[in-house]
Amino acid sequence: MDKRTSIFTRLTPDTSRVMACVFRTPWGWMGVSETTKGIDAVVLPKSSRQAVLSELGLRSANLLKQPISPRLREAQAQLIGYLSGTRQSFDLPCDLSRGTGFQQKVWRTLRRISYGRLRSYQWVAARVGGRQYARAVGNAVGANPMPIVIPCHRIVAQDMSLGGFSCGLPAKRKLLTLEGTLAELRPGRS
Repeated sequence: MDKRTSIFTRLTPDTSRVMACVFRTPWGWMGVSETTKGIDAVVLPKSSRQAVLSELGLRSANLLKQPISPRLREAQAQLIGYLSGTRQSFDLPCDLSRGTGFQQKVWRTLRRISYGRLRSYQWVAARVGGRQYARAVGNAVGANPMPIVIPCHRIVAQDMSLGGFSCGLPAKRKLLTLEGTLAELRPGRS
């Protein structure tokens, strides 16, 4: 384990073991956590390690001297590859159990949106039950616990304006710029 990666463990209420790693990227500090079923959270780049720990619900006191799990190491490598522009998709098992049935359906739909493609909330809604669910889709997108891996940043408003982003619009613009799609948005609305 290098000095840019820290490993943590915590127990969830059902006592299943959860591990997390916090690591430095060219974009800032990031975090990933896993359950026995798969990756369950991704924290987008932040300016400090402590900010990532806080978002993961961890404290530095939880630091363990142990090797990073293969799944967390792979998630870390894939995220760093994505941010450096050398990776366009993710091949990671995801634990979606933190979401409702509807949220899980939305998140699975988001995972099918390819790198460099933009889709609207209504487009997603049409695939999970009907266009009338666009607002509910927006709420599910906003509750996504694994941004980038589940690419909620690729969802824009029907009029091709930027829409929202739970991690902040500057982060969404940066991700869309990386994927080359920011220019597709309606002028003056991005």
